Amino acid sequence: MTPLRADARDNRARILVAADEVFGAGGSAASTEDVARLAGVGIATVFRHFPTKVDLLTAVLADRLDQLADRAGELAAEPEPDQGAAFVRFFTEVVDGATTKVTIADALSDAGLGHDEVPEAVAQAGERLRQAFDDLLRRAQDTGALRADVGAPEVYALMVGTSRAVVRARLPDEVKERMLAVVFDGLRTRSI
Repeated sequence: MTPLRADARDNRARILVAADEVFGAGGSAASTEDVARLAGVGIATVFRHFPTKVDLLTAVLADRLDQLADRAGELAAEPEPDQGAAFVRFFTEVVDGATTKVTIADALSDAGLGHDEVPEAVAQAGERLRQAFDDLLRRAQDTGALRADVGAPEVYALMVGTSRAVVRARLPDEVKERMLAVVFDGLRTRSI
């Protein structure tokens, strides 16, 4: 594949940022025309980079998961005494951003992708996120901040379930904060 010119790379990046905002707010009702307008490009430019709405939504969701993986990696690199707090910060950020992510994932399904179909780019980004999450959890456990008797699969499932509960039940912020406090109390071995 030929590398993109600098202007094409910039356009693609702007399209992804705009699409994240547009589809994150409007779901499947949002249009690629809205994305083009917000990105400051023509609709032909959007379709040159992403021939279908499914392609665009797939790229947006994969990009969002990659950003979360990068964030988990950043937090895992923090100094050792902060690993418990870093884990809590990441988990909270994921839950706080869940509405947009779930809206984009639902829009992808609504655009024609079956609920049991996972595009390769999303699967790869999701695996990268799970590995980064595992590293962050393990570092927090190694410092004694989090219980060592829980594994990454169940804690990751807990994060996903908490995120979906916030989105689906449309929990008020105060309920979400109390729910997160209960989750973190169950995971910690000492105050973090």
